[in-house]
Amino acid sequence: MNKLLEKKILLIICGGIAAYKSLELIRSLKKKGAKVKTILTKSATEFITPLSIVSLSQEKVYQDLFGAENEAEMDHISLSRWSDVILVAPATANTISKLSNGSSDDLASTVILASDKDIFLTPAMNVRMWEHPSTKENLKKLKKFGYKIIGPEIGDMACGEFGKGKMTEPNEIVKQIENYFVNLNQGKKFKALVTAGPTREYIDPVRFITNKSSGKQGFELAKSLSKKGFETTLISGPTNLKADKDINFIEVETTDQMFRETQNNLPADVAIFSAAVADFKIRELKEQKIKKEDCTNLNLENNIDILNYVSNHNSLRPKLVIGFAAETYDIEKNAKKKLAAKNCDWIIANDVSNRTIGFDSDFNEVTIFYKNKKINHEKLSMKKKSEISDEIVKRVINQLN
Repeated sequence: MNKLLEKKILLIICGGIAAYKSLELIRSLKKKGAKVKTILTKSATEFITPLSIVSLSQEKVYQDLFGAENEAEMDHISLSRWSDVILVAPATANTISKLSNGSSDDLASTVILASDKDIFLTPAMNVRMWEHPSTKENLKKLKKFGYKIIGPEIGDMACGEFGKGKMTEPNEIVKQIENYFVNLNQGKKFKALVTAGPTREYIDPVRFITNKSSGKQGFELAKSLSKKGFETTLISGPTNLKADKDINFIEVETTDQMFRETQNNLPADVAIFSAAVADFKIRELKEQKIKKEDCTNLNLENNIDILNYVSNHNSLRPKLVIGFAAETYDIEKNAKKKLAAKNCDWIIANDVSNRTIGFDSDFNEVTIFYKNKKINHEKLSMKKKSEISDEIVKRVINQLN
């Protein structure tokens, strides 16, 4: 099977001696059936010519951010949206520095900053430049932003030195891009259900009980599942977030509404219950707004336990049921207790008393507790919620396969 057939690769060539390898890279990608469009930076033209690229790619070469012809097409947007993936080869120390600081002073950096696609960087530079602390720090930032890094390798350099910094060979770059597209399709045969955000339990027409959940982790999980090819449904309580267009997004308010939509969207292969569902609701909802002078006691009753219901439902139970546990103390003890009590397969626990992670943060640190595995728990150290989601989904795919 040709893994790159009809795949759209946007190749950005930066100014380094390794730029000559990009010609072989274009040739290899084209042989695999990929469509290749190229952005050539100003400094890259010192090493290779637009004509040589055009002859190999059979496509126009893009160079000038402010050219009248380019701006009529809004190239920094259209190129990003056209591509399935963006590949920067070679990625120089200067380019890496610019991207880590969010700079966008030419067409290449503007396209990358405006992109909604995965971006691969293939570093190429002198060994001393590679080992410089600023380069290491810049790459660390870029990895946190979600950039994917290929190489560099150890070997002889054009400057005569030997060490790490040599650009990865084109055939290996092509293999890694192929693997990326294979992994994207790993979940194609699977259906996923995710719940996210808080729920609201109304006291009267204007007041309700809720919690601090932002829904960010659940939305990122749904995004990661969808990117891996899962047919994904996201059921969310009220948030300020938008779901990707490929996700079946259902917005609800109350726990009862979330429960009904969960039932309506089963069966599924995996269900991830990351929503911070209200444990209690008002026994008797007031039809009119309660006035300040009307002192009242709230009579509460238990809400339906959606996770427990699905985990114990023989005909609707997914192959893999995952619950979340937002804890403030005794994380391991409470998570293991919930894992046993709810009859789910995994519990993902995090410490919401830590204000740098969890509720309303872009970062998280979680521990996955497994029901039937030799290693009964595994910690994922603090990362962006998008990265935590990718790590979780990778494990979901391994389990389902």
